Amino acid sequence: MGTITFILGGVRSGKSSYALSEANLLGGKKAFIATAEGLDEDMRKRISRHQEERGPSWETFEEPVNITGVLATISTEYPVILIDCLTLWVSNLLHLEMNAEKEFEGLVSRLLQCRDSHVYVVSNEVGMGIVPEYPLGRVYRDQLGLLNKMIARIATTATLMVAGIPLKIKGER
Repeated sequence: MGTITFILGGVRSGKSSYALSEANLLGGKKAFIATAEGLDEDMRKRISRHQEERGPSWETFEEPVNITGVLATISTEYPVILIDCLTLWVSNLLHLEMNAEKEFEGLVSRLLQCRDSHVYVVSNEVGMGIVPEYPLGRVYRDQLGLLNKMIARIATTATLMVAGIPLKIKGER
């Protein structure tokens, strides 16, 4: 029986490392769906660091937009799947002026169909800070908050990372 593990927290809170360490406890083929694009030197360094951290036991699927399609293709082949991260995915959708809420519904539907996989989903918690000054920032915050609620609702477990410390907020404690 598959599971959906949702891991969220602030920037540099340890979300990705925690998700990876938890997923590495499971056996079987492992797939990593990366939504980041190396558009500048800083992002290229971050991507490289994450690739090194994963090691050779993970197959990486770089997909900044169509993560639902990748899930549909790989979910029966990989018992362990890690999506990192929804934060950049939402940004990519908004940048391309796609119907984000329709994409969110598609992702939720697809995740519920991953019955034989353990899927780890990483996202930032952006609703605990100040109200963004610019309209696009507010739209982004609101859309990511909506998606986070949708994923948390269907997740088997949810963990909030705070300063590198995992706090279980749903599921087994």
